[in-house]
Amino acid sequence: ITDKNYVRFLSNWKQENKPHVLLFDQMPPVPLIYKLTAFAYKDYLSFGYVDLGQRESEQMSSQYNINMYAPTMLVFKEHIHKPADVVQARGMKKQVIDDFISTNKFLLAARLTNQKLFQELCPVRKSHRQRKFCVVLLTGEGEPFRKTYESFLAFASANTKDTLRFVHVFKERQGELASALLGEDVHSAHSSTLAHIWTGSEDNKFSLLDFLDRLRKDPSVLSSETNLSDLNDELAPMFFLRWIYTAVDYWSDAWESVLHNNWREMMPLLSLIFSALFILFGTVIVQAFSDSNEEQNSVPSDKEEPGDKEKSSEANYSKESTRVPRKGFVEVTELTDVNYMSNLVKLRPGHMNVVLILSNSTKASLLQRFAQEVYMFTGSSSLHFSFLNLEKHREWLEYLLEFAQDAAPIAYQYDEHFFERDYTGYVLALNGHKKYFCLFKAQSTLEDEKLLDEAEHCPPGGGDTLRKISLGSGSGHIKKKLNKLSLWMERLLEGSLQRFYIPSWPMLD
Repeated sequence: ITDKNYVRFLSNWKQENKPHVLLFDQMPPVPLIYKLTAFAYKDYLSFGYVDLGQRESEQMSSQYNINMYAPTMLVFKEHIHKPADVVQARGMKKQVIDDFISTNKFLLAARLTNQKLFQELCPVRKSHRQRKFCVVLLTGEGEPFRKTYESFLAFASANTKDTLRFVHVFKERQGELASALLGEDVHSAHSSTLAHIWTGSEDNKFSLLDFLDRLRKDPSVLSSETNLSDLNDELAPMFFLRWIYTAVDYWSDAWESVLHNNWREMMPLLSLIFSALFILFGTVIVQAFSDSNEEQNSVPSDKEEPGDKEKSSEANYSKESTRVPRKGFVEVTELTDVNYMSNLVKLRPGHMNVVLILSNSTKASLLQRFAQEVYMFTGSSSLHFSFLNLEKHREWLEYLLEFAQDAAPIAYQYDEHFFERDYTGYVLALNGHKKYFCLFKAQSTLEDEKLLDEAEHCPPGGGDTLRKISLGSGSGHIKKKLNKLSLWMERLLEGSLQRFYIPSWPMLD
């Protein structure tokens, strides 16, 4: 429910003959306990959910003075601008919800539409202590009888007591009930009819109040016994039409949201969809080409020497062992300013985005190795995988790393004015909801250590060795940066990694 449709939702009480309940909370998914409550009481009330984290709910929050820091439940009856009852609690327990709903199952002056509702509102009780008295207004339907009903509703609102129920009946729809109450058939229900027609005048009110006062003292004032047949089920024949109306309302809301919503707000969703399709088809095409190349490489020519055949088979084996498994692929989306809000800032609670840091020159090698390392963890629906281009968003990354206690700079850079820190191969697991991240630093290799030893013994003017350290030595060296990433992922799922908390997520420009 949003600011655009809440008035229409609450105004349906007249057609549905039900109170309407709104739950205000900051959880994007509707809480399970609220879904179960809505299902349990679906025959008595209509339920709606308001996400306080969305801008589309600000008008409602202000109008009903909603506390933003605790779940709030409002029930509306005949008056949509003022709730009939309110409950608010930080931990909305099932017992609290059930007690709240049970005491607000019916409208103040509900309309009798079927036998089940009649038995709920006007049950037959032999014990005087358990008796409930029903005050029934027999009225017509439509605008000419609106003032009559409104005056009856006002009287009911001012005289709410546990022993009294105020209901009304459309005489045209429940003809047998009206005839039985106004006739002289003797049998089952005890009743009495006021002498004057109800118009809502002061005389009517005093007369009814006097009768109800006498009724509390002496139930024998109900002088008539009437045999009541079962009520007509007014809603049963309209099921198909109500289903059509619901479908039309749904599609009209969907079309209105697409037509009038800000397209800038929809761009993250569209970007995510197109990125997924691009990765899907791209992976299929790359896999098809790699399969065809392997078939060609697996058939050596007759001119090849035995040694060449052995080398070719070894090369094919190494390529097969490092290739991403055929049965699936890892969906890795680039983290950009377009999808930044949906892929990180507004991630659902319990979900994490595992982000690989790369550059244009290392993209192909690192993505391939990254897919191999995390493939076994793709079965978890709470993990999302992305990559961040270091050349585009270096400032954003360095801002985050300032909060990591062990994120020290690379100590062996050649010249800080010409060579920047190399963060390629770093992996960050970002929890958007709780605002923390875990850090995997690129693994140093034996080749780096040898080059570093050479750099320590080289003359001050020799910078070639240090240049090799900063730039690496080919795709093989780059892939080794992600060694032990799978072990780090296991610790991430166990929850044993160090967490670095930040006050808020910076903008990704």
